[in-house]
Amino acid sequence: MSLLNNLVSPKSTKKSKKLGRGIGSGVGGHTVGRGGKGATARSGFKYPTPGFEGGQMPLSRRLPKLRGEADGLTRKHFTKNISKCIVKLSHIEKKMLEAGYTGKIDANTLVDFGLFKPKFNKVSILKILYDRDVNVPMYLVGLKVSKKARSAIEKVGGTVEE
Repeated sequence: MSLLNNLVSPKSTKKSKKLGRGIGSGVGGHTVGRGGKGATARSGFKYPTPGFEGGQMPLSRRLPKLRGEADGLTRKHFTKNISKCIVKLSHIEKKMLEAGYTGKIDANTLVDFGLFKPKFNKVSILKILYDRDVNVPMYLVGLKVSKKARSAIEKVGGTVEE
């Protein structure tokens, strides 16, 4: 009579080794089938992490930390000393009306109006942008002006000379 406890599968299986039963068991006494010592004998270890040098101090920690230009990442000779400044048309119109000014407007005039402050030891790029239509004709000289701002100035009767 066949019971559940003595059923045999068609592919009979080999009994697994019982490890960790001491040297006298004949199987896995000292190292229990895990080889030598160290990380490879531990559970969860599969591969060493990148940069691991077998316990030796890794190269990334042996080298000094460099800062500033010495690290080769900041290239000051490639960077340009440029400060960008944007002035809106409505601000220029407001300052012209306050001061009662009708002459030509250049970078120095904008500095006098307080709309532009040049940075020390830097090349300043100044551009006039459109924000709304103006009612006062302006005469801009030597300034970069957006297309829409130029058309708004010329519509009122002003001129732009770049």
